[in-house]
Amino acid sequence: MSPRRILFIVIALLASGATIFIARAWLSAERHVKVEAAAPPPSKPATTILVARGELHSGQFVRPENLRWQAWPDDAVSQSYVVSGQHHLEDYVGAVVRNAIGDGEPITETRVVRPGDRGFLAAVLTPGFRAVTVPVTPSSGLAGFVFPGDHVDVILSFVLVDANVPSSERGDPAHQHHTGETVLSDVRVLALDQRADDQSKEVAVAKTATLEVTPKQAETIAVVQELGKLSLSLRSLGQDEADAGGETANNRLSYTFDSDATQLTTPPEFSGATHKVMVVRGDKIEMTELSKR
Repeated sequence: MSPRRILFIVIALLASGATIFIARAWLSAERHVKVEAAAPPPSKPATTILVARGELHSGQFVRPENLRWQAWPDDAVSQSYVVSGQHHLEDYVGAVVRNAIGDGEPITETRVVRPGDRGFLAAVLTPGFRAVTVPVTPSSGLAGFVFPGDHVDVILSFVLVDANVPSSERGDPAHQHHTGETVLSDVRVLALDQRADDQSKEVAVAKTATLEVTPKQAETIAVVQELGKLSLSLRSLGQDEADAGGETANNRLSYTFDSDATQLTTPPEFSGATHKVMVVRGDKIEMTELSKR
């Protein structure tokens, strides 16, 4: 076989091999294009909004466990909804529910009132109740461990003087007796100073406490503030046994003389075997007989 023929055969083999390689590459590219065309387009991330976790009642403080993020159809997202990325869940912790919100319903600015918003305190108030502010000290205010939403008893401490003592002797400590009386029971705390957010983890000693009371109790607070010093007594979150038995708060109000607290103090001197005093408890006025000891 001549060298020229051998050269032609080699060239023919190389050309056929290159043709096969190019054809396979072209078929592979075509197959890849068809697969990409058949594949569904990547899905756009759904919009996530803030919704209620469980039933939220009017006047309720919102806690972290009451909120959750949920995917929502883009065409159904209202401008009033709280959208993830634009707001944070923590921004609505401590808010008060203005109108009841069902489980899974969107949180909106019109359905909750956040601390600092106009009308926040009015939204917290139970219909028919009033808000009154009383001064407290580190000792009378439980050193900062009372928070909005807690329930307390209000105790009045003041000095009594026997009416039978001559006016010239009433300044004598021997004729003065310290006493304490629970003037209001089971009162809800609305705010401490300017702080109305019960989710804050910081302990701040307040100088004033805002309480939720009835109109008559508001009058009682106004009067007893002129008589002596007020203190707050924190109640348990659990229901008292007396409450479960149907006993009213006014029937449980009590008083204590200094002689009841310590045996080193002389009991009050009353003329006669008994002494009647007028006791104002909430909206009730009654006469009570104090026995001479």
